[in-house]
Amino acid sequence: MSDRISRRFSSVFRASVLAGCASLLLAGPAGAQQMPPAPGIAAKAWLLVEFGSGQTLVAENADQRVDPASLTKLMTAYLTFSALKQGVLKLDQGVPVTEKAWRTGGSKMFIKVGTQVPVEDLIKGMIVQSGNDACVALAEAIAGSEERFAQMMNQEAARLGMKNTHYMNATGLPDPEHYATARDLATLTTAIIRDFPTEYAKYYSMKEFRYNNITQPNRNRLLWADPTVDGVKTGHTESAGYCLISSSKRGPRRLLSVLLGAESDGMRAQESLKLLNHGFQYYDAVSLYTKNQTVSELKVFKGKDNTVRAGFQNDFILAVPKGYSSRIQAQLESKQPLVAPVSQGQVIGTMKVSLDGKPYGEYPVVALDAVPVAGILGRGIDSIKLWFK
Repeated sequence: MSDRISRRFSSVFRASVLAGCASLLLAGPAGAQQMPPAPGIAAKAWLLVEFGSGQTLVAENADQRVDPASLTKLMTAYLTFSALKQGVLKLDQGVPVTEKAWRTGGSKMFIKVGTQVPVEDLIKGMIVQSGNDACVALAEAIAGSEERFAQMMNQEAARLGMKNTHYMNATGLPDPEHYATARDLATLTTAIIRDFPTEYAKYYSMKEFRYNNITQPNRNRLLWADPTVDGVKTGHTESAGYCLISSSKRGPRRLLSVLLGAESDGMRAQESLKLLNHGFQYYDAVSLYTKNQTVSELKVFKGKDNTVRAGFQNDFILAVPKGYSSRIQAQLESKQPLVAPVSQGQVIGTMKVSLDGKPYGEYPVVALDAVPVAGILGRGIDSIKLWFK
């Protein structure tokens, strides 16, 4: 069954719990929902996402499997940052350069076989210079071989919910069984910014990196064209075309654009900026909840605690068409009965949002705290309650 919790928001979104069930309501005049016109984008597939809510604003062929080219390196980076967090790697650790890493074709940071390169230099070479050799060196350092690393990439993709992605290598060199989608790549980019904000801010906005007496610029032209753009990654192969994932933060809002299959380097930058500008121009940002703010306290059975705080792990910022921010309605539906153990970050409800009475989006609400299992007596009492419930 679902437990519906209601809130009414004032102009500054002060909430008060109403009896029974009600909804999060921003009162406003009635009217037909007018969605902004979709922009014309010269690419095979594209997607624009509001980072604060994960909602898709506009898209074309977002679930079509494509060759991701060097956008693959986003997953290589994600696993590298995870290895650093877990202590498997250290930034100043020297990584031996194998002949395989040295011989890897495509773009390079020009590491030398038989030498040792600090992990941090390899990260910069991978992100800024798009070095395939750096990716293989990192993959071997983490997993022992690029083949085993590819298995880790696929496991992580599954965990993140990337349903139409499969990796065969750490670099993005073409392979018939190596593919992704615009939507999956947006999911991965969101995970990098969310899970590793310090690393994202440090490396993805770097405009150039010098290694082995060779200076290479970041291929993301938008780092120069728009000061609000702070990442993310380019990609190109003959089969993939010119690809670019961009992220722009203007005020409290961050938008992500994924553009795949443009005809040229200049075109991918131009069309990506068009996508970002479309999102900022035609949509307003409505901040509904801040990070870790309690949306509601939900009943928990058989737990050491009787309730758990429900909310969002990031600021929940919803994008709505210009002039429609006063017409939002949102309702939290929780999963009941909720039985311990409950882990922190576990999805325990859904925020259903409507605009002018029409469905506008559904967003997962998670447990902000962990609730371990109660003792025998507590579990027994709640078992009886559940039986009657």
